[in-house]
Amino acid sequence: MSPRAEQEVLFANDVFYRAFAERDFRAMDGVWARESAIACVHPGWGALAGRHAVMESWASLLANPRSPTPACRDPRAFVYPDAAFVICFEELEGNFLLATNVFVREKGAWRMVHHQSGPTADRPAPEAVRDDRGPLH
Repeated sequence: MSPRAEQEVLFANDVFYRAFAERDFRAMDGVWARESAIACVHPGWGALAGRHAVMESWASLLANPRSPTPACRDPRAFVYPDAAFVICFEELEGNFLLATNVFVREKGAWRMVHHQSGPTADRPAPEAVRDDRGPLH
């Protein structure tokens, strides 16, 4: 797949994490697919399926001031003609989760269809850990 497609997927992944960090539900809603089935597994939660359940979970998380706001570290995109996934670390106060974000093309744009993150013993490479004022990838 082209380097441009990889950059587009990584950009869509960045938009997801920026919406999360800024607690911007409207931006989060825009990241997720509307025509494809979606699912989400938040750490410690059961699987959520369907747009209503997934977006309701994000509305709840983003509205809660105690909800974590992870920063994306060391994202790696795997791109196919009409689907892609990103594997990355989510940094939370010096701790890390491992996440998989799956995207499909809808009307020419990459939209998320699945997000899952959970505990990991791995850590990103030191150069991938930056402060939040720098780029996410």
